[in-house]
Amino acid sequence: MTKKLLIKGARVLCPANRIDSTMDILLESEKIKDIGLNLNVTENVMTIDASGLMLAPGFIDLHCHLREPGFEHKETVKSGSAAAIKGGFTTICAMPNTDPVADDATSIQFLIDKAKGQPVRVLPIGSATKNSEGKELTEMAEMVEVGAVAFSDDGHPIANDVLMRHALEYSSALGVPIIDHCEVPGLFTNGQINEGWVASRLGLQGIPSAAEEQMVDRNIGLAKLTGGWVHLAHVSTKGSVESIRNAKKLGINITAEVTPHHLTLTENAILHGINQEGAYKALNENAYNTMAKVNPPLRTQADVEALIEGLSDGTIDIIATDHAPHASIEKLCPMQAAAFGISNLETTLASALSLVHNKKLSLNRMIESVTSSPAALLKGSNNKIGQLTKGFSGDLTLFDLDADWIVDVDQFVSKGKNSPLNGERMKGKVVLTVYKGQIVYSDLNKDLVYK
Repeated sequence: MTKKLLIKGARVLCPANRIDSTMDILLESEKIKDIGLNLNVTENVMTIDASGLMLAPGFIDLHCHLREPGFEHKETVKSGSAAAIKGGFTTICAMPNTDPVADDATSIQFLIDKAKGQPVRVLPIGSATKNSEGKELTEMAEMVEVGAVAFSDDGHPIANDVLMRHALEYSSALGVPIIDHCEVPGLFTNGQINEGWVASRLGLQGIPSAAEEQMVDRNIGLAKLTGGWVHLAHVSTKGSVESIRNAKKLGINITAEVTPHHLTLTENAILHGINQEGAYKALNENAYNTMAKVNPPLRTQADVEALIEGLSDGTIDIIATDHAPHASIEKLCPMQAAAFGISNLETTLASALSLVHNKKLSLNRMIESVTSSPAALLKGSNNKIGQLTKGFSGDLTLFDLDADWIVDVDQFVSKGKNSPLNGERMKGKVVLTVYKGQIVYSDLNKDLVYK
């Protein structure tokens, strides 16, 4: 018989139910059985003393890359799932940029089958166009039928206006969003980092803010025209935030995400490494840090501040990791050859909590942005997740708000060790992840577990 799990004395945070209080929670048969004060269970139970710790619904990530099939040297479903639970995530949505591209029901079913038995819920995102080439729409209805929760060409913007219009008309009938990478490719050539002073100093081609902002405005216009639902991936500029805010005031069906790195790092990270004590150090005059190369690129401090404000006031709906693992050889090379992306699942909580500790974002809003807010966007999923409510899935994340630790990529369980945070001192760490009522990750002091 499977044991019940009773977690006692944690500070329970559930924005969906407006809970921020010291409480107990009981899990049984994969679900939340009870939540309240002084719960007592005497038989067939594992009890955890969580005094001084924070307890939230299991985190949800709407944007990650598991790389399988085709790029198993970067990540696999198994290694990505392990990284997810170490980071406190119990639900992750996998982007379709695999080989072959996940653009039909068979490839969606492959991922679902591959994820069976993993300690995390893996939800597939199907490609919006065949082979993500932006030429012909996929059979979206067939993919939704087997489990796709959204559609995206991932790093390829759907540049053809008519095709994007039809994609929105089709997907809206299915009740799922089109997730678009907002970029006008014609505004730059071989862009590497943000177009600005850092790019000029290093002699690198830049990616202008306008490339994102023009596509954001295009997508808002098409959402208004069709009534379709556009989800804007990894927003990175102040102008994008302003456009999204105005669109939402008009009732246009737009949602948006921001990554932890765009919330906490600027283009200056390209010029800096981190020493063993966790302090930034300047690289040589013409050197650069390829670990900070992402698309969209890290922008300016003004952009970062606008993104934080946008997340805080709800203009931006969620934090998404955009976990993009790569092999070391794909990052430790000249900037022009280096892959875009950061391995993020294991550091997202601490990055987000840095905003809380620095009083730039409330703890409640931070938790909401990785729990109930992304759950609300998964309208194509029948899973009861994202809140601590009786009968909902027993997915929990227990974390220490003040735990100090230093990022060591050699300790990552993800295959991707590509993080600009390597060596940085962080504050806030996951100590326990529970999926469907079972402990799937633990860094908890064993003295706190009894019975």
